[in-house]
Amino acid sequence: MGSTGKLEVEVEVKSNPDKFWDGLRNTETVFPKAFPDTYRSIEVVEGDGKSIGSTLLVKFFEVVPMITTTKERIDEVDDEKKVVSYSVIEGDLLNFFKTFKAKVRVAPKGEGDGSLVTWSCDYEKASEEVPALPEHLRDFAVKTFHGLDAYLLKAAA
Repeated sequence: MGSTGKLEVEVEVKSNPDKFWDGLRNTETVFPKAFPDTYRSIEVVEGDGKSIGSTLLVKFFEVVPMITTTKERIDEVDDEKKVVSYSVIEGDLLNFFKTFKAKVRVAPKGEGDGSLVTWSCDYEKASEEVPALPEHLRDFAVKTFHGLDAYLLKAAA
């Protein structure tokens, strides 16, 4: 049996919360444009891609070692509080984890413009031999949030 764990990271971005949330909620169209070297495609497989129960098939270039596809199911959405959580239900990530659930929250920064984006994940490793993938995924999330922020700011200019 693998060990369980939790990771969390908070990222400051310059985009206002509404703009950043909109970018996150439209990943299937925004992410392949904002990250053409990272995301091959994001396809809505079930539902509308935004509501609870919707599933997305995400195809990556190999930017995180050994991870090229994931299928993610949206488990929770609160547009007012700007929170979305999802579970990985298929794909390469499940070669390393029995379970992998993540949550993203976008909140206003204390003073001035900008937002605080919090990404957290709960996981159970498939075995103790699993490499340090959670840390790679955390770093990937941080890079993605900064890249999305730059893309949104450039698009607004």
